[in-house]
Amino acid sequence: MEAAGDGDGRVVLPRWMQLVLLPVGLLAAWLLARAAGKVIVMFLVAAIIALILNPIVAFLQRSGVRRGVAVFAVYLGFFLAIAGIGYALAHPIARQAQSVGRDVPHIIDEGNRVVANFQGSLNEAGFHVHFLSQGKTALQTLGDKLAKSSNVVAESAGEVLREAAGAIFDVVVVFVLSVYMLLYGDRIGSVVRMIVPGGERGLTGTRSERIEADDYPTLVQRAVSRYVGGQLLFSFLMGASVSLGLYIFGLLGIFPDGRKFALAFGIFYGFMELVPYIGPFLGAIPAVLVALFTKPITAVWVTLLFVGMQQLEGHVVAPQIFGRTLRINPLLVLFTLLVGLQAGGVIGALIALPLLSILRESVLYMRRHLVLEPWDKAPGPLL
Repeated sequence: MEAAGDGDGRVVLPRWMQLVLLPVGLLAAWLLARAAGKVIVMFLVAAIIALILNPIVAFLQRSGVRRGVAVFAVYLGFFLAIAGIGYALAHPIARQAQSVGRDVPHIIDEGNRVVANFQGSLNEAGFHVHFLSQGKTALQTLGDKLAKSSNVVAESAGEVLREAAGAIFDVVVVFVLSVYMLLYGDRIGSVVRMIVPGGERGLTGTRSERIEADDYPTLVQRAVSRYVGGQLLFSFLMGASVSLGLYIFGLLGIFPDGRKFALAFGIFYGFMELVPYIGPFLGAIPAVLVALFTKPITAVWVTLLFVGMQQLEGHVVAPQIFGRTLRINPLLVLFTLLVGLQAGGVIGALIALPLLSILRESVLYMRRHLVLEPWDKAPGPLL
């Protein structure tokens, strides 16, 4: 028995389907998520990646490039962009590391002198402590402690390698899935149109008119594109803010290298903003490391700058930008991010907002094309 249609072309879902099929479908989805949660997450991540890259692939295809070649070109450009960002950051970090390497003997002597003076001050005050053992420097003592801990590190190395191998395998699987989804994107869209209410059969006019009016795959694509636009705007604003802050620190003499490498650090920070929650911390590492190599107090000021930026982005910038681009209340945006983090960790938070955007578009589409048969109808005659 098929769902009937009403006068305005919408599909009416009978009461028996509401009572039986919907609860059974929800239960089946829950059981499937419990049994194959990781696999589902991998497919969702791959699907979102494919939806993000599909407009570029489609543009190249309209320009006369074969779809397979277009997919290859898009992924090649993506990896080249990552390599370019890494190369831009390698110079300041490597230069500071070489400078620290040349100054290691002086740093060791200075550190031992500071520790010895501190120990002498405590002894004069009546606190008899020994930071320096006879015949050993402070760093030598630290080295002995680290050597004793080497066995613990060795025991955990195998587990770390296994985890890393598993993560690499997952990344490769997601990459392969996203490639196949892009290659067969047109076929997938056709299948979706055959399934959803009001698809190819429920629309009138030419194909271009249908797509502009109410084509579900196109609406989903646009929803993800709005998320990408919001994410790019958010990353640009945060990267530019970090660059400006570090440049000002350089002008003031707080962080001299900030004036030279503000652009590189800002680009990296903006790129890391694509990763929720841990992205801002990862984005701050290069600048903080260079500041630490320069002077510890400089690293403190740079860290405070990034902490302030992270508080601003988490409580003000992100909810406002994504609330406007996704057309969703900022409170719901924050709630979705927290739910995604709790349910799937960093990956869950990463896909939470694009899934929320797709869900919003799906609900609006179903409201236009699907209506539930009301339950307040008088029952018909039994005989």
